[in-house]
Amino acid sequence: MLHRPDHLAWPLDRPPDAPLRVLVIDDSRAQRLMLCTLLRRWGHAVVEAGTAEEALEIARDPAIGLVISDWMMPGLTGPEFCRRLRAQRREGYAYVILLTSKTADSALAEGLEAGADDFLTKPVRPPELRARLTAGARIVAMQRALVDRNLRLTDALGEIRSLYDALDRDLEEARRLQRSQMQDRFRRFGPVDVSLWLKTSGHVGGDMVGSFPVGDGMVGVFGLDVSGHGVASAMIAARVAGILSAATPDQNIALTRRRDGSLCPLAPQEAAVRLNQMILSEIRSDRYFTLGLGILDTGSGRMWMVQAGHPHPLMLRRDGRVEFVGPGGLPIGLIEGAAYDGFDIAFGPGDRMLLYSDGLIECPDPDGRALDEAGLARLVTEAARLTGPRFLAALEAGLARHAGTDSFPDDASAVLIDYHGPPG
Repeated sequence: MLHRPDHLAWPLDRPPDAPLRVLVIDDSRAQRLMLCTLLRRWGHAVVEAGTAEEALEIARDPAIGLVISDWMMPGLTGPEFCRRLRAQRREGYAYVILLTSKTADSALAEGLEAGADDFLTKPVRPPELRARLTAGARIVAMQRALVDRNLRLTDALGEIRSLYDALDRDLEEARRLQRSQMQDRFRRFGPVDVSLWLKTSGHVGGDMVGSFPVGDGMVGVFGLDVSGHGVASAMIAARVAGILSAATPDQNIALTRRRDGSLCPLAPQEAAVRLNQMILSEIRSDRYFTLGLGILDTGSGRMWMVQAGHPHPLMLRRDGRVEFVGPGGLPIGLIEGAAYDGFDIAFGPGDRMLLYSDGLIECPDPDGRALDEAGLARLVTEAARLTGPRFLAALEAGLARHAGTDSFPDDASAVLIDYHGPPG
């Protein structure tokens, strides 16, 4: 029987959202007291430190799963603490949330590059803090559970069946977590309807789709597809989707601030460059992803886009014509210093766009023939009388008919944008 080292002893049956030990770092005693009081009220075991240097020694404890650190401190700053923490040889992952009054893109990029996982703007709002802690706790708990299971697989052949059952339960939880991160399947932004569809080939997948309001009558949409399959791809997809999330517009890499402090869209090709730099510096693996990102002006019907390795978006015009648009481009996270070309599309009233992953056009029939763009155009034409989620349901049914099964070999996802015309 294999005996696990004590520092890796993490209960197999511990639920993913069970409270973890939280390290709070702030040179302000009053701020630490406020945070620690909230955390203990929520059931967390809390350790506090007044300096980043002291915190680095405490953080060697593998039971520390969550870290809340102030950005500005004497000695080491929050980003400098993150770099030192990531350089430590410690068992398990520590999820780091930086507290800051900074909102500049360069400051947030510095924090991400240093190894921070999330940000909160001061003054801290308890509901938002609790939500961020819950998300971080799930990621840490999943990582620890997977490490524990991998160790136990070496025990005995008689335990393999029960271990696989436990892993299936965890992956099912991961699947629910991934789907919970996907925004509402249908959202209305004035004269624009955005519908989302995601179907993974296993428990979890590397596709993700979403939308976010920009303000000034604009809406952003995105679809991404991480290379490979499984938990590693799913975690990268969730991380990138979080960066493009509507929940935290200050941290959305596709947005920037004007001089008056209001948010406005960044050119999609510039957002792609930022993502490419961040992924290459932060995620040191052979994973990369394709991305379609667009900003639609609901008044003019003009959309600005970048196509970073993602399939060509499909335009279904009001008169039934089908067009595939976009110049193509390199995936994100593949080549250092990659440049991306932007392009624009004009929507008329009744026009629709389908932004989709290659899981659709590469889906094989029983003889191995891919659906390809011509087949997708046929399915879209057949469903043209439908709109929104019903259109996407018909598209999924057509894909299943082509494949001869409703279980597809690759993850598949799509965003449907219905444009009804300028606001009246």
